[in-house]
Amino acid sequence: MIIENFERVEKKYLLTKSEYEKILSDLSEYIKPDIHPDSKICNIYFDTDKDDTIISSLEKPKYKEKVRLRSYIVPDMDSQVFLEIKKKYKGVVGKRRIAFKLSDFYKYMKGEKNLDVNKQILNEIDYTIKTKNLKPKIFIAYDRKSYDALNEPDLRITFDYKIRSRRDDLRLEMGDAGSLYFKDDMYIMDIKTLNNYPLWLTRILSKNNIYETSFSKYGKIYANEQIKEEKVYV
Repeated sequence: MIIENFERVEKKYLLTKSEYEKILSDLSEYIKPDIHPDSKICNIYFDTDKDDTIISSLEKPKYKEKVRLRSYIVPDMDSQVFLEIKKKYKGVVGKRRIAFKLSDFYKYMKGEKNLDVNKQILNEIDYTIKTKNLKPKIFIAYDRKSYDALNEPDLRITFDYKIRSRRDDLRLEMGDAGSLYFKDDMYIMDIKTLNNYPLWLTRILSKNNIYETSFSKYGKIYANEQIKEEKVYV
């Protein structure tokens, strides 16, 4: 079943490879692999010509939103992809999304609206794209390992690594190649829930001296690009 609308709190933690291996070992008795334990997540983020969306996001407002196209494999035209709007207000993340074939996404981009999707969500996303003059601006991909908590039905933990991006070939079917953000093996642990952390999770984080960090993949990549651009003109 495709979940089209959901809310949760997402907290991120930056881990070295050794920290990742240690914390995964400590978590092993409390978690199980997700139904899709290994995935290759590919995203096209939409923004304005002047990158207003990501610039505003980096200012950490109480409310922010992003539009992106996502797949969990390198897709072909018949593969399922998700067009979604991700909103964040005071730390709570909400997503509204539609699922359709990649070929239908290109039909939508050409103006086709008579698609077999949730029309209310499509109209909401379409309104945001049109009013803000959004267009595909950057491709970001990463590999992900996903886990569910054994006795906490709403608790999910993911580990993202090999974060990479490109500014050309902004089509998901063009493959997942891109410039790596990290030089070393680093992992982004993302803990997703709407409830308080269970005691076992709090203890494991404390034991390993793992602390929450702010990490937006798009934001970090954009900021890094600006630093490189400034050096060129120095």
